[in-house]
Amino acid sequence: MGTEALLRLSNINLHYGSSHVLHDVSLELSDRPLGILGRNGVGKTSICNAIFGLEPITSGTIMLGDQDLSKLTPEKRAQAGLGYVPQGRRIFRSLTVEEHLRILERKGGNWTTERVYQTFPRLKERRRNLGDRLSGGEQQMLAISRALLLNPQVLVLDEPTEGLAPAIVTDVVELINQVAQEGTSVLLVEQNLHAALAAVQDVAIIVGGEVVERVTAEALENDPKMQKQHLGLEAAGA
Repeated sequence: MGTEALLRLSNINLHYGSSHVLHDVSLELSDRPLGILGRNGVGKTSICNAIFGLEPITSGTIMLGDQDLSKLTPEKRAQAGLGYVPQGRRIFRSLTVEEHLRILERKGGNWTTERVYQTFPRLKERRRNLGDRLSGGEQQMLAISRALLLNPQVLVLDEPTEGLAPAIVTDVVELINQVAQEGTSVLLVEQNLHAALAAVQDVAIIVGGEVVERVTAEALENDPKMQKQHLGLEAAGA
């Protein structure tokens, strides 16, 4: 696999009213899974919002291959090849598991509803349950599956391990690794450093809406000083 950038953010600025939350953010995502790390409130989710057009950027460009996504609606960006697992899951309370999956399934892709059920047998067991009748872990399985059924070129996950039991966190990390190995580019926003370092190869650290470091996951794992300075941690996995 090559290392040519598939998703490219160039000099992205984003405002919420008078608040300038992203400052000239530039990131390139290739086939090497990339983690976006930082303390709470530094702009990590805002980067996801910018990528998917959920918040309009003030300036800059967002390219998927040679296609400029900057002016497209979120729906068009999904059709272009982006998949999104949002923070908080955003499961529809009034739809069953099966309905969530069938609505988004695209014919001819590697990911189908049947493959989802093979990957997450618990979802098959719960396929007739409404969204608000699922546990937190089941909702996260469904949110990830929903994005995978788009068979995206790029999968963006925002805090996918938040609130999950350790065993389910391990399952999520293994699935992210599998997806990346099968050729989907992965961008992971994550607060759990241990999970992030197990799922990605490169890391961008965000401070105050700016990218202040771009290092390998191995380099960050072996640099307690950087962890403490930018993430407030005393040691990896703390």
